[in-house]
Amino acid sequence: MLIRWGGRVDPVTLILTALAVGAGAGLKDTASSAVRDAYNGLKGLVRRKLAGREGGELVLARHEQDPQVWDKPLAQELTAAGAGDDPDLVSAAQALMQLVDAAGSAAGKYRVSASDHSAAAGRDVHITASGGGIAAGVIHGNVTPGPTPPGPARG
Repeated sequence: MLIRWGGRVDPVTLILTALAVGAGAGLKDTASSAVRDAYNGLKGLVRRKLAGREGGELVLARHEQDPQVWDKPLAQELTAAGAGDDPDLVSAAQALMQLVDAAGSAAGKYRVSASDHSAAAGRDVHITASGGGIAAGVIHGNVTPGPTPPGPARG
């Protein structure tokens, strides 16, 4: 189950979902080599992210065997390790979900939400700011501001 805020999915939830779906699909003989490769790539990135965290790799291995039981412990490990802020992890999870659920991906089902004023995305990002302002640290690509509604400035 994906946790959504404003039509977007939390990055850690996306990673967990992709790991669970990938484990299920990747272990079947009918899975394409692309799905298996994408799953193994994501799992490798997660393993590296959890390296050095006591119990992190164990929780990842247990999650692969029983995602429902180990979902919350792995979510805690991923959150503590900052996985939701890792653009490579988020992109790998989105790529795997694109392979196993192309229709859902095309419909935006696996777009991530921005938290702590940051977002990682492999495609276009649409930002809506309240209070009439936009702040950004690093932007690669074009920025096109939308229309600003009339009214007094807020501070």
